[in-house]
Amino acid sequence: MADTRSFDDRDGWIWIDGKLVPWREANVHVLTHAMHYASSVFEGQRAYGGTIFKLSDHSARLRKSAELLGFELPWTVDEIDAACNEVLKANGLTDAYMRPVAWRGSEQMGVSPKGTKPHLAIAAWEWGKYFKPEIAAKGLRLDIAPWRRPAPYTAPVHSKAAGLYMIATLSKKHADDRGYDDALMFDWRGQVAEATGANTFFIKDGQLHTPTPDCFLNGITRQTVMDLARRRGVEVIERAIWPEELEGFEQMFITGSAAEVTFIRSAGPWNFEIGDLSRQLAKDYDDLVNRRLNT
Repeated sequence: MADTRSFDDRDGWIWIDGKLVPWREANVHVLTHAMHYASSVFEGQRAYGGTIFKLSDHSARLRKSAELLGFELPWTVDEIDAACNEVLKANGLTDAYMRPVAWRGSEQMGVSPKGTKPHLAIAAWEWGKYFKPEIAAKGLRLDIAPWRRPAPYTAPVHSKAAGLYMIATLSKKHADDRGYDDALMFDWRGQVAEATGANTFFIKDGQLHTPTPDCFLNGITRQTVMDLARRRGVEVIERAIWPEELEGFEQMFITGSAAEVTFIRSAGPWNFEIGDLSRQLAKDYDDLVNRRLNT
């Protein structure tokens, strides 16, 4: 059964700035720079059978995300990896979702980050499927988001920055309020971009099509699924995709560390089937993360 307690009222340990602290004591001050000016980056990653999938890739991206926001983490990739494994072990978890988060602290207040220090926390908890299995099995229904992904010259779009998720949160709430499971976001040009927290893929005539990630994250799960498709001899095409093309696609799915591979049955007015290739790639991903597929 899923733990329904508030995330500030749980048992366990969270790693903060080099040491484990009791879960309920893992706090920051209300005047931390990150809370007021969105100077925070994070990762979402999963552990399967005690192994954190693509851990070093996630740790490297965390450091890169911070650099894109103009601050450097004093922890190396290897040190972040070790801390993640320490958190998993301290909480007695084997299958878990993990959230490393880095931010500028409360050393000073104001738009300027000068004088603030970087901080890092890592938490882990049991978390099953991101979408309810009975809903995901039928395929999600996506609304069309009222917000668009910004242009690369307006925001650090390749950083997994907390501030960039504001429009994702607004779009997800808008979809929830209208009875949808999630939302499909377009970019500032009107091209298809991604879901609120996952990358998008489309299938037509045995080919896999996916938007070029020039204004959103080139997800680690996205890259993994593309590699799995190529291993099966499937042609993978990264390109600009316009909404009017969606009518011609046969299948659609989304990918992410939380969502894994999730089928889509509709996006706005466009409908899709859950076909054999989508099912095969979902199985391949599940086999890979659970070490049932040779790498």
